Amino acid sequence: MYLKDESIQNSENRCLDMRPVSNRLEKKEGMNMVESRCGLLCSSCEFREQMNCPGCTQMEKPFWGDSCPVKSCCEEKKLGHCGLCSEFPCALLHQFAYDMEQSDNGQRIEQCKQWKNGT
Repeated sequence: MYLKDESIQNSENRCLDMRPVSNRLEKKEGMNMVESRCGLLCSSCEFREQMNCPGCTQMEKPFWGDSCPVKSCCEEKKLGHCGLCSEFPCALLHQFAYDMEQSDNGQRIEQCKQWKNGT
């Protein structure tokens, strides 16, 4: 878990605010706030309310298991989300986006691209 005032550098040496979304400014018109490490939009996830899930950027351990390999990878590399990684999109993210039970047909990869581009 990141400290409230902690920030990190992304792959382009820009400072990223790693505080939980709830501690940051509200969403600006036309811009999406980063909601997850993998590109999943937590705001539209059915488990958010059912499981009282604050989103992976704000939790140490996910409710669905002991760990999430995508979350762990991003945090080990000190990246805000997968789109900032020099290996993006990697085999692990591709597996989550297309092959796993929770597949979204690549929507999370496209979302990470949008976050990287600030749109």
